[in-house]
Amino acid sequence: MDPLSNVLSLLKPRNHLSAGFEAGGAWAIQFPDQRGGIKCGAVVSGECWLSVEGSAEPVRLPAGDCFLLPSGRPFRLATDLGLMPVAASTIFSPLRKGGIATLNGGGDFSLVSSRFGLSGNHADILLRMLPPIVLLRDEASQAALRWSVERMMQELREQQPGGYLVVQHLAHMILVQALRLHLAEQSGNGVGWLFALADRQMSVAMNAMHDDPARRWTLQTLAARAGMSRSTFAQKFKETVGTSPMEYLAHWRMLLASDRLENSRDPISVIAPALGYESEAAFSTAFKRVMGCSPRQYSRGQHAVSALDEETLFATD
Repeated sequence: MDPLSNVLSLLKPRNHLSAGFEAGGAWAIQFPDQRGGIKCGAVVSGECWLSVEGSAEPVRLPAGDCFLLPSGRPFRLATDLGLMPVAASTIFSPLRKGGIATLNGGGDFSLVSSRFGLSGNHADILLRMLPPIVLLRDEASQAALRWSVERMMQELREQQPGGYLVVQHLAHMILVQALRLHLAEQSGNGVGWLFALADRQMSVAMNAMHDDPARRWTLQTLAARAGMSRSTFAQKFKETVGTSPMEYLAHWRMLLASDRLENSRDPISVIAPALGYESEAAFSTAFKRVMGCSPRQYSRGQHAVSALDEETLFATD
């Protein structure tokens, strides 16, 4: 898999709820803290304001706009932000299996939205890459998302057999498409693994490490994959990814290792060679350096999320 697919697979984004919303007249809805999840929405018709707690300015969302809210912060949607909002729970709680909520009879505004939770202890490897509000509003982005959004609205409205599974897959498609489009729009403007994927040479090297993490990669072999000299490659990788190639590889291996320690019964004697380490001792030393505790301590749950120096690997400016 490519690096974005690798990371999303590791984080196991789970769509907790997809729902439609239709409103008429003037309205305002307050949404609570998303508990570290990602909120994804698209305006199908009409327009409204979006205000995210802690963000400087509210934004206007006309029909066609798609938004991601990666911070999990409370937010408000409204025709007028001066109105007293109603709690989202009073409108969406009955839709535990999906469907379309209606306020004031509907007719003037419609939206589809999904909320994703991220599994595991490493959600920050994706969320720290993204600003509090990601807006996708150019025509090309809207065209890329339109089919998925309109199809989801149809599935939510018609409630056909198998519709729950279709909506789940459509929600994941919209999330990945939104991340792709944001990546394309921000190409060259950020530092970190996500933005580095937009650089052809860096993405080739990162793909190589993700495709075969057990291989004995060297700076020279990675530079050759990227078609660059060793010194030029090392400098550019540091500038675009925020860490050295060998540090990136070591940290990615440890993320894979921690996932296997959490979610499988594989012993260290199996995990170590699968990730390129010749001995359990070498693996354990590398694991403790990156994660701050031994593999056995980690597998017993004697670890904290903060033990992982994710900022070193997944750095941003």
